[in-house]
Amino acid sequence: MKFSLSTEQRDFADSLRALLTGANTPAVVRAWGENDTASGRALLQQLAETGVTALAVPEEFDGIDAHPADLAVAFIELGRAAVPGPILETAAAVPALLSSLGDQQLAKRFLPGIAEGSSLASLVFEPSTPRALDGDLADPVLRVSGDTLELVRASTRLESVDPARRLFEVEPVETLAQGPDVAVAAQKAYDLAVLAVSAQLIGAGHAMIDISTEYAKNRSQFGRVIGSFQAVKHHLADALVAVEMATPLVYGAAISIAEGSEGSEGSEGTATVGRDVSAAKVAAANAAYLASRKALQVHGAIGYTLECDLSLWLTKVRALQSAWGTAAAHRARIASAL
Repeated sequence: MKFSLSTEQRDFADSLRALLTGANTPAVVRAWGENDTASGRALLQQLAETGVTALAVPEEFDGIDAHPADLAVAFIELGRAAVPGPILETAAAVPALLSSLGDQQLAKRFLPGIAEGSSLASLVFEPSTPRALDGDLADPVLRVSGDTLELVRASTRLESVDPARRLFEVEPVETLAQGPDVAVAAQKAYDLAVLAVSAQLIGAGHAMIDISTEYAKNRSQFGRVIGSFQAVKHHLADALVAVEMATPLVYGAAISIAEGSEGSEGSEGTATVGRDVSAAKVAAANAAYLASRKALQVHGAIGYTLECDLSLWLTKVRALQSAWGTAAAHRARIASAL
């Protein structure tokens, strides 16, 4: 199986990286965590203009209907830049849910606005994702519980290990759909969301390695830059190997989703998709966590401080490790599929 990116995908990644590099995302993330979302909303609109929010939306609702690998490419760059906001829910989970449901009226109600970037979306997926990310900003905020899809609204804000992940309890507004079709569509949305968060973790891992490499080139100790010490080189090399080894599993999961898109709940194809997506999440989360530990060892205690940009990725990785399913839940899913 070939995992190398096409020229178009590489160009897409390069354009997103250039946009995000010029956006000073650390400042955007800090402001978002303090409830100043203006710069973040402007950045999300720029991402929408590049097509990010339209990737998973069908063409009939003004979307691109891209391959899941294109979504993985985008979310690696979003994770590399630690982009705040409900971008995963907006660009992946909610479009997959509504487009798989088969309700044209419901899809037409929400998807065109998501595709063009005028609407942010959030999704509560019980029991794995019981809080609405940025529920006070998103419209729509949806909740899937079993075979029921509801429109909900944000109520109480809760604390998160990552200040830029603004989590809310929700309360019901309207039941939108009910029945087995909801459960099938929800499973497809879940798989695409897990793919996206896995890609975010890969990007975050790369960012922490890059930040630490630059720090090691400039920080001196005992009259030498610390990057010349063998132990520091080994730390960064171990982290890079882990992230690089996890990356093919993410792209493999994207291919599995594309090939199993016609499968039904409980089919062998769906089980294979679940296995591959969960394997990608476990590997990406482990790799990003290793990168965070090695990055912190290279920086020392300064890496914990709010003034150090590394801290933005440390907290994000810690939060994303359990987002859209814990490691235990995904390992159990892999074991069940095997």
